[in-house]
Order: sequence, then structure tokens, then C-alpha cells
Amino acid sequence: MAGSDVNGANQSGNKSYHRGGRRGKAAVLALGKAFPDQVLLQERLVEGYLRDTKCDDPVMREKLERLCKNTTVKRRFTVMSKEILDKYPELATEGSPTIKQKLDIANAAVVEMAVEASRACIAEWKRPAGDITHIVYVSSSEIRLPGGDLYLANHLGLRSNVGRVMLYFLGCYGGVTGLRVAKDIAENNPGSRVLVTTSETTILGFRPPNMARPYDLVGAALFGDGAAAVVIGADPVHGMETPFMELDYAVQQFLPGTHNIIDGRISEEGINFKLGRDLPQMIEGHIEGFCRMLMAKAGLQHFNELFWAVHPGGPAILNRLESSLGLRPEKLQCSRRALMDYGNASSNTVFYVMDYMREELRKEGGDEWGLVLAFGPGITFEGILVRNLQ
Repeated sequence: MAGSDVNGANQSGNKSYHRGGRRGKAAVLALGKAFPDQVLLQERLVEGYLRDTKCDDPVMREKLERLCKNTTVKRRFTVMSKEILDKYPELATEGSPTIKQKLDIANAAVVEMAVEASRACIAEWKRPAGDITHIVYVSSSEIRLPGGDLYLANHLGLRSNVGRVMLYFLGCYGGVTGLRVAKDIAENNPGSRVLVTTSETTILGFRPPNMARPYDLVGAALFGDGAAAVVIGADPVHGMETPFMELDYAVQQFLPGTHNIIDGRISEEGINFKLGRDLPQMIEGHIEGFCRMLMAKAGLQHFNELFWAVHPGGPAILNRLESSLGLRPEKLQCSRRALMDYGNASSNTVFYVMDYMREELRKEGGDEWGLVLAFGPGITFEGILVRNLQ
């Protein structure tokens, strides 16, 4: 009998196919998205943000205008609204202790978006919500006990013995971590169906601009709000489920000594972020070896024979990845499109990329193998070798 390692890679290379996928291998069965009502057009961001924060500093304006142009973002969604600022004017006041107010807003908003994304996903899945056996809930935008996983289960009417896992404050790589955890659950619990839901809002980091906090302007120019959900399961039920991507092999790796490159701290004002300028270079310096480690499991050698679903942390990261790996421009098209349409929505964004990717994979002649990648605090790399089932 052929053996498998802990991530499910078949050591013999024998492929036992079941409706296009291998028996016992986890696959993505459905995907859903959700967004708050407020649409934020990048061309109007500077005027709106400076007006809302009562900032008239021309240096700040010039810097924010430059950042908005460089991000390549065209549109985002946001929980923040005029109604919220009218109710909580202190949010726009420098130094105000507003963590309580921000959490009141964020805790409610992330669950509302999570429920909407999950319902959209379950509707696409076409099976009852009661068939969900496990939840993996991912967010860096709420703090409370019990967590959003319980609220989500209640709103969806899931069984009371649904297995729940919370993944908090992982940042941008949280969505791929959620996939890796769901893969392990699905492959080790026959018949299980795992709902992975991510939900994020930038409310906790909202504050007036300050030259002592340059990353605040980066956040204002780049980040967006939203939620996403996928159902993960092995051995799809014929005639009921339609898998589109198989999760073959998953790896998480951190770079020792880099934990201060991305730094986030909770204070009385909310969450404060610091982002090292050398983040893109650090990723570039280690990405080839990380990708080759994943590719080796399927005997793959050439980067351009894969499809790429990469979390678009920002254009600099995508540009360096494309350059260092010699990728053809179209290989990161879905990542760039997601960045343009949604901004960096933290853990959600990789699912927006995957949604665009499945459109591309439906086309005749699409690549069979691909990589799903994300990077975040640690510096942490998350990657999954995936297979196109369409």
C-alpha cells in the first residue's frame, strides 16, 4: 500500500481519481463573497479621508495622492460611513481612546459580512447548512469572547456540535492558513464538510494621519473590507457537489529573525501597524526556494507551467515575485485584478483571487497545477500546491 506524508502527498505517485480528483484529497467545493455597502473609489479617497479626519496638511495630501496612485487600487469597500463618524466623532480625533467604540463597530460588522459570505457559499454548494461539520473562522478585526465563530454558527443555524476553530490576528496569510487547516480536517475526518470563513474590516486602524505613523497612510491607500467563504471536503458527492480546485500539499514557513518586519499592537486608540520597507525584498529573497519545495511534490520544474493565486499584499510584492521567478505577465493577472477591485482585504483577498482564477481555469487549455500563496507577519509564508479540476 502506498504511503502518504502528513500533508497528504502520495509517495508512490499513484493517482486514484474520483470525478477528476483523487480519492481522499480535499477540494474546494464552493466559494462566496460579501462586502459592506459603502464603495470607496480610489479617485475620491484623498478628498474624503482628509475631510473626514479634518486634515489640511499639504504634505500629507501629496504623500497620500502618490500612495493612492502607486497601489494600482481602483475600488474598495469599507464599513466606515458618515453615519458612524457622526455617531462617533472621536474616531477622527488624534489621541482619542477609541478602542471600545471601534470594537463595537467591528465585532458586529465582521459577523454580518461573514454570515453573508457564508450564505452565498452554501447557496453555491447546493447542500443544506446542516451538512457543515466544521468551521474554520479567520479574522484580524475582532476581539471578544466567545468569538465570531460561535456567532456565525448560530446565524447559519448549524448543528450545535459543529467543530469550531478560530484563527485570530494572522493578517494577510490567514486565508491560506484556513485552507491548510480545513484540508487537514477534511482529509482526516471522512465525510466532513468544512466551512472556512474570513472577515475583515479596517475600522480598528482608522485614525487621523500623522507623520510619526507613516504606515497609516499606506493603510488608507491600500486596505479594504469584506468577507469570503469556501466549503472544503474530500470525495465529492456525485451529482451534488462540483469541486473546482484540489488541495494537494500545504506548507507554512516563517523566516527567523523577521518578526519585527510587520508589527501590530493594540492600544487604547485601536491597532497600530508598522511595516518594514524591506518586506518585498525579504519575500523576494526566499520565494523561489519555497515555491520549489511545493512544486517538487508533483515533479514540477517550470514556474510558467503553473497557475498562480497569490495574495496581492501590494504591487511591489507582485512585481518582485514576477521578476524573480521570471513569470509571464498573465500569470499574476488574477492577483492584480483582485488588488484593483478590492484592495488588500487581508485574509479575504486570496479567495477573491481564487474566484477570478476559476474563471480563467474554465477556459480550454488551462494549466493543471498551481500555487496558492500568501505572506504576512512572521515573516510567514503560506503555500498550497493545488490542482485544477475544471
